[in-house]
Amino acid sequence: MGVKTIITLSELSRLFASYEFTELTPTTSGIIDTTYVVSTCKSQYILKRYERAILKKIDEEIKVLSELKSIGLNVPLCIAKSSEWYLYEKIQGTQPKSIKSFHIQALARFLSRFHRHTYKKSCSSNLIEKNEITSLLNYVKSNYFGYYKKLELLKNYAPKNDGLIHGDIFKDNTVFDGQKIGVFDFIDSTCGSFAFDVAVTLVGFESPKHTPYFLNLFLNTYNRHAPKKLNKKDVASELKIASSFYALKRINNYKNTKKAKELLR
Repeated sequence: MGVKTIITLSELSRLFASYEFTELTPTTSGIIDTTYVVSTCKSQYILKRYERAILKKIDEEIKVLSELKSIGLNVPLCIAKSSEWYLYEKIQGTQPKSIKSFHIQALARFLSRFHRHTYKKSCSSNLIEKNEITSLLNYVKSNYFGYYKKLELLKNYAPKNDGLIHGDIFKDNTVFDGQKIGVFDFIDSTCGSFAFDVAVTLVGFESPKHTPYFLNLFLNTYNRHAPKKLNKKDVASELKIASSFYALKRINNYKNTKKAKELLR
């Protein structure tokens, strides 16, 4: 479900009168915010309405996207806002159906440049907050105790603070145009561990199925230009944390364990 708030083409045209939109297509991915693909005769854009009271985070995301664009990373700029609707560039490309070596290398190059830019950057929050983890675990403990035993390792996790991380680079937050990668959805980016950010990305791109090959390939590419070198041991330990963290969030979001099973195999 990618749409929670419905908007019509005529309503959209009134909000963004200068764009002359011709088509409005709802998306089906995502469970939190409303996202449409909108078209003119010449171009396509992403239309978003954030279904959360996160004005500060939206402003921070727009600023981060502008900074990353300025250093040559392929991210979408926010180009217009009207009422509660935000219009973003649509990055060219498609989501990969099967993961190849060049996908892993492109991800590593993107993250190394991203981390180099955000190293030691201060943030207003951390991705993994102890109070939130406690609340999420309590729900799982009460409703899915077998999964709680698999996830309770998160209780004592204390992430390092290396700088700003994306924290959610799964396949559906990327597109590839040939070997060129585009990354979007930085709305929940916050401070955290670079090793965790790498681990989330590897989990999101199914690397556990290919370990250690993808892990070695990623780190060999990433460490050439990263602000701090990562080793296999640190990232391997974060792979379990990343899988557990997103399994925990999926159980709470979906109120079942189907989506979590994909991460806890």
